[in-house]
Amino acid sequence: MFRDRPDAGRQLAEKLAEQLETLDLRDPVVYALPRGGVPVAVEVARRLRAPLDLILVRKIGAPGWPEVAMGAVVDGEDPQTIINEDVYAATGSDAAGLARARQAELEEIERRRKRYLGDRPQVSPAGRVAVIVDDGIATGATAKVALAAVKRQGAATTVLAVPVAPADTVAEMRGLADVVVVLDVPSEFWAIGPFYTDFHQLTDDETIGLLRTAWSGD
Repeated sequence: MFRDRPDAGRQLAEKLAEQLETLDLRDPVVYALPRGGVPVAVEVARRLRAPLDLILVRKIGAPGWPEVAMGAVVDGEDPQTIINEDVYAATGSDAAGLARARQAELEEIERRRKRYLGDRPQVSPAGRVAVIVDDGIATGATAKVALAAVKRQGAATTVLAVPVAPADTVAEMRGLADVVVVLDVPSEFWAIGPFYTDFHQLTDDETIGLLRTAWSGD
């Protein structure tokens, strides 16, 4: 359905712009979930003429199955963690294992903050329309913790915008975000990648290049 992430971003941006106008939601700020969400969010921010920022979130992978989200943790003074209880129970993991995995992801978050943001101040969502963008969601673990983070920081309205997601996850997200915009909700869903012709893993350098280009017009 999508050639690559920028293509998905442009399609998503058009639908999102229409939705925000219909709902009379103004003054948005776009938050990308790096790395994959960055090229999508760049196109969304450009179309909405909105500031672009990051929410540094990391999935906590299940033991032996790193792509399966046991939970997720988000950056902050008091990092929030959300656990997918059914996955956690099925993995046989224990509290100590979960704590070790969480700490490892927090260390990666700190590395990314230094590399991606440097001294750049982050944009507060307080009193604004916070639009969270990723290249797709499966279990929704990272989206859940990102939504919790912007709500905690005082976002007036929360919007989740992704190109593709399974129906059961979309239904759950509608109970967590004020607005959910998804382009494709397939009847069969196994992973995000098959919905893209090009779904390569972004490097740090590629991500930083996209961000610098987007921020150069600030």
